[in-house]
Amino acid sequence: MSEILVERLKKPTPRYTSYPTAPHFNETVDKARYRTWLRALPAGSSVSLYIHIPFCDRLCWFCGCTTKQTRQYKPIERYLESLHEEIATIGSLTGERTLVTDLHLGGGSPTMLEPTDFSALRSSIDRHFNVSPDAEISIEMDPNDLNEEKYDAMAQFGVTRASLGVQDFDPKVQAAINRPQTFEQTRAVVDAMRRRGVRSVNLDMLYGLPHQALETVDDTVAKILSLKPDRIALFGYAHVPWMKKHQTMIDETVLPDVEERFRQASRAAALLTGNGYRRVGMDHFARQHDALSRADSEGALNRNFQGYTTDSADALIGLGASSIGRLPQGYVQNTPSTHDYQRRVDTDAGLAVVRGLELSQDDTMRGWLIERLMCDFAFSGEELKARFGEAADRLLEEAEALAEADEDDLFIKDAGKYRVTECGRPYVRTIAAEFDRYLRKGTARHSVSV
Repeated sequence: MSEILVERLKKPTPRYTSYPTAPHFNETVDKARYRTWLRALPAGSSVSLYIHIPFCDRLCWFCGCTTKQTRQYKPIERYLESLHEEIATIGSLTGERTLVTDLHLGGGSPTMLEPTDFSALRSSIDRHFNVSPDAEISIEMDPNDLNEEKYDAMAQFGVTRASLGVQDFDPKVQAAINRPQTFEQTRAVVDAMRRRGVRSVNLDMLYGLPHQALETVDDTVAKILSLKPDRIALFGYAHVPWMKKHQTMIDETVLPDVEERFRQASRAAALLTGNGYRRVGMDHFARQHDALSRADSEGALNRNFQGYTTDSADALIGLGASSIGRLPQGYVQNTPSTHDYQRRVDTDAGLAVVRGLELSQDDTMRGWLIERLMCDFAFSGEELKARFGEAADRLLEEAEALAEADEDDLFIKDAGKYRVTECGRPYVRTIAAEFDRYLRKGTARHSVSV
């Protein structure tokens, strides 16, 4: 590792789960525009549904999600009433013409839902949308929320993929991020979901946490491997206390520096690939049989707000407070406040969109290029030209100039393709940012890219 290179290229950059990124959305896209876009979805379109449950019974200090703590269930019940209304409204605009191929429950902690509410939610979705029998249905889980009745409810809901955060198993690290979770708890969740036939179990791990060291990384990876997850996500902790005020509870003096973060990420990646996992994109690892691994090997990997995915639906519809959707014309986002979300759904004809962005041809073109870099670490100049015609010439000039100016062998032109080298892969976000025409215009702050 070149510490000088790490230090020079650590500059904050977006994670590029979309392009343009969410800080550049604006109020010109409103509920009227959203209705028009929904109605314009062609018959036979495939759609992916993301449903946001913005509640937790304990706030983890490292978390970057839009969520709020509640010890009572009544706020969740009230929120679900509005969620059902939004489902009905959007289903009336799209449901008969489209097919749901992917459904993701995120949060917050969707596993806070009571079994009867899981059942009611699935009934509502089925009533207003056509869900494919082969749809992937995934859920984010908190082991502290779970019991046998909830496991059964998720199985009846149709969950096919369960995602469980681990972060780090060291008690000192867990105390520093307010996330107590024993290995035994985690193993019990994995076993319970597998007993119910869930075909893919994923575990998430973080590096760059307070008090984290190579020794805790080694121990956590070893315990994760013993559970034989189908996928593993290895994320760098994003310390953004200016955005997420609860992160101010974390003692910044015990956070690893950027060089140590790089060492932790490299160590974990080496252990995972050394134990038979295929590296997918910049931060995912999958067993050979897993759909994500197959998509990567076939050049069919995609990226959206849930990260790396096999989801290739024509549209992503976000449901719930703060949810983001993408349609062919552009992005839409619901109001992040649960109170305002409920008010808008109840009074604004079932919709809560407050901002978004209509895509220009340049946006679509740069978004395609950035997604290919993030997924494949390369893009074909010929394919870019075939997709976008003469409009691609300017972008190809930028790529040519970037490759020629690179003295670190990170980004090169090779046989008609522009490629991120093996040495450049840890810095792919920084390289992708070179094609982001919005980044220097905005005031948004981002986490370090390493």
